[in-house]
Amino acid sequence: MQHEHLLVTTTCDDEERARTLARSAVEARTAACAQVVGPLTSTYWWDGKVTESKEWMVVFKTTAERFPDLESHVKVHHTYEVPELVATPVTGGSSAYLDWITQETRR
Repeated sequence: MQHEHLLVTTTCDDEERARTLARSAVEARTAACAQVVGPLTSTYWWDGKVTESKEWMVVFKTTAERFPDLESHVKVHHTYEVPELVATPVTGGSSAYLDWITQETRR
């Protein structure tokens, strides 16, 4: 079963960068909405060692059709060498809200 709507997450090391990325993706209509959450603490492997850093999460609401464009947008505008980009299918929700996401991400 293909899911039409997605929640897509990434993280940034700076709140202003996260807000700028969120806004630019919405302005480009690759996402209908983007929320910045944080700060949060991330623990991960990088360059052969465990690293801990403060980050801000950006949660994008988009469609499966627009995901490739959102992915390209994030890769171009992100400062990380390997930015997180995880898409989670939306399996249910308010039909009016999901219709709004579809409408606002049309090219």
